[in-house]
Amino acid sequence: MKILQIIEISKIIDLLSYTIPSIVTGLIAYYFFLNHTKTEEKKLKILALKENQKNSLPLKLQAYERMTLFLERINPSKLLIRVTSVNNDKNSYTISLIDTIEHEFEHNLAQQIYLSEECWSVIITSKNATIQLIKNASENTTIENAEELREVILRKMLDITPPSITALAFIKEEVKSFI
Repeated sequence: MKILQIIEISKIIDLLSYTIPSIVTGLIAYYFFLNHTKTEEKKLKILALKENQKNSLPLKLQAYERMTLFLERINPSKLLIRVTSVNNDKNSYTISLIDTIEHEFEHNLAQQIYLSEECWSVIITSKNATIQLIKNASENTTIENAEELREVILRKMLDITPPSITALAFIKEEVKSFI
């Protein structure tokens, strides 16, 4: 009986001496294959990302160009030249100026998907500050008509930097960072 047990243990040891190296070799091969697959997947993702960035750069630049144009168009000194008063009424002119700014903004809303959150925030702040500047000037009771309103706003632009100029400076710096 003991001899049979020794023979069976010997067979088990022989079997293990063949199986253990096979299992170890299989695990090592699996580990290397898994690492190789992950590395190749990362390479493909990086290549796809680079290709997407290469394709999206022109769209991003176009968005920054459009928002630059928007900011130029809402600059009070340029806006007041472009938008004239029909009947020289101060309130109508104020509404017309604000409507023009809002219309320009709505026309460019889709550009926000290509801009950074911070840049979009700066643009909105610039738009709102310009509108507020116009509203504040129109609330002045000494101003009686649209022509006087224009003069007051233009004089104010001599004293302060227009909000759109500040936003333009921000856009220029941001564009420099990814070109």
